[in-house]
Amino acid sequence: MYRRFPHVRMLARRLLLPGLTTLALTATGCASTTHTDAAAAAAPAPLAPAGDGTSQQLDVAAAPEGTPTPAAVARAGAKGRTEQSSLKVASYDQASGRAVIVKAPQGPAPKPTKSSSASPSASPSPTADKPVAVGDVIASAPAPGAPNGLLAKVTEVVGKTDRGTEVKTAATTLASVLGEDKAEGKVPVDPSSVTVEPLLKGVTFSWAKSGGVKFGPEGAKLPLGNLRLDVNAAVDTAPDAPASAGASVSGFVQLAPQVEFSYDGTPGAGSGPRGAFLGMSGDWSSQWKLRGRAAASTGAPKRIPFAKLHSAPVIQVGPVPVVVNLDLTCYVQVEADGRVTLDVQQDVKGDFKVGGSYTLGKGWTPVSRSDVKSTPVTAGVTAAGKVKGALGAEASVGLYGAVGVSADFAPYLRGEADAKASASSDGKTSLSGSWALYGGFDLSGNLHLQLSLFGTPLFERKIPLGALNREWPLASGHAER
Repeated sequence: MYRRFPHVRMLARRLLLPGLTTLALTATGCASTTHTDAAAAAAPAPLAPAGDGTSQQLDVAAAPEGTPTPAAVARAGAKGRTEQSSLKVASYDQASGRAVIVKAPQGPAPKPTKSSSASPSASPSPTADKPVAVGDVIASAPAPGAPNGLLAKVTEVVGKTDRGTEVKTAATTLASVLGEDKAEGKVPVDPSSVTVEPLLKGVTFSWAKSGGVKFGPEGAKLPLGNLRLDVNAAVDTAPDAPASAGASVSGFVQLAPQVEFSYDGTPGAGSGPRGAFLGMSGDWSSQWKLRGRAAASTGAPKRIPFAKLHSAPVIQVGPVPVVVNLDLTCYVQVEADGRVTLDVQQDVKGDFKVGGSYTLGKGWTPVSRSDVKSTPVTAGVTAAGKVKGALGAEASVGLYGAVGVSADFAPYLRGEADAKASASSDGKTSLSGSWALYGGFDLSGNLHLQLSLFGTPLFERKIPLGALNREWPLASGHAER
């Protein structure tokens, strides 16, 4: 019918989904959400003053660039005596737990940090050059055989070899090196340290960092500290769709991630730290287009990963190098009925925060928060149907290679339309229809057992962050003619 009466087809397009104006979603109260069980734990646990006056506040900062990071050693029998040593891990075998310890190359004297456990300075501790002994705890930056660093207790000194001193080790916790001190800070992730594995053709990676260093085709456009992934990929097209309705997705995801870390070891009732927090936060922006007639979804929505990102930043907590492992898998997800042909564009900006907060006596509490705003959206529909498209990321953050928090953040756009049109040979036409467009985001995830690396009690199962879903109407209408 539309072939015989093209004016009906044009009217249908105008009726169903006209262009939308700028939307300030925060005014609706739908753009900012916090998990209800985590409202009191949205910030790291407060650092209470120590009753005995022995605890000190440790600086939290990114490890210095360009110089090897020596290991920190907590000496056996010297409570609260963790020091930045002149030792490093030359190699490690995960299967046997054996490590080879050598003297690290001497570099510039590190800047002093506030710590009763250790105060690295131009005058090193008299025990800094001592060889390791049974009971010592080693905290090391990434090393051969330990790409995610090493946090281990020496259980046996095997002996000296031509490679160094060989020792046997066993797993331990951060409480054994941070002791009764406190630490709290946020450390931006250096975008140049992120490795990217493209999973589809048409994926490009860009970043910008301080010092005017930029990388990738979009690097010159990015704010400092941001990384960006651009994708342009085909999506399965409905079998009966014409060639002109081939489905595709294009756009970008832009992030400025940072690690949030806190620890409070001041003495309290019971064993272990008084409080702790581990999480990831940052700014998020994305712009993406979904075009064509996507194939009908069968079962779960079709998720198309297009890139994997990994980084193992080292944050310096006083004298202790703490290795944080970050992983991101960016994806496009399409859910459609195979009937609707779309031309959709959406811009999303906001921030997010996911993590776990520990308080003595209360245990671990999930933290999940997101403030998302939608800027101008345009959409067009040429037939009745339903479709939902998302451009999101699966993320995980942990310590020394163990996952502590996992999360899935997915801003989405959902549209539905219903149109009926008729025409007769005398030229009379009628058209009725309704349409609706919704914006939203899904946020879900879990806390994992490995958070016990802080020295806190184990929990028996994963603790869900709580599935956050917020959806708000963007526009809708109904008309007859």
